[in-house]
Amino acid sequence: MKAIFHADREWGIGKKNDLMFSLPLDMKFFRETTKDKIIVMGRNTLNSFPNGKPLKNRVNIVLSSKKVDEDVIAVHNSDELFEELKKYPEDDVYVIGGASVYNMLMPYCSEVLVTKVDAIGGAEVYVNNLDEDD
Repeated sequence: MKAIFHADREWGIGKKNDLMFSLPLDMKFFRETTKDKIIVMGRNTLNSFPNGKPLKNRVNIVLSSKKVDEDVIAVHNSDELFEELKKYPEDDVYVIGGASVYNMLMPYCSEVLVTKVDAIGGAEVYVNNLDEDD
């Protein structure tokens, strides 16, 4: 499993349930990297997509205790998530947000793909500081 995101200097990843920066090359990298793969996210991340709909050409797994779109695979806790993930090749799974999902799953990731922005974006949500993580 891998994680993918962009972060500011303070490891902020978003504000107002959206990305902090518009980075066309980063978005292209995200699209190309996750296309035809399995993406894992929380409900708020799903809701941040256009019309709250899952991303096309991917298996969308949403970790949420509440009802979510029928076009996703809904799991309600980490046990259900890990059971679902057994169905897929580990290298095809990408964690895509939000902060609580990243922070919960990063210890299980073999790789974290980060676009680090040399700016402070006024974030409201943060991931753990990977510069301080072995």
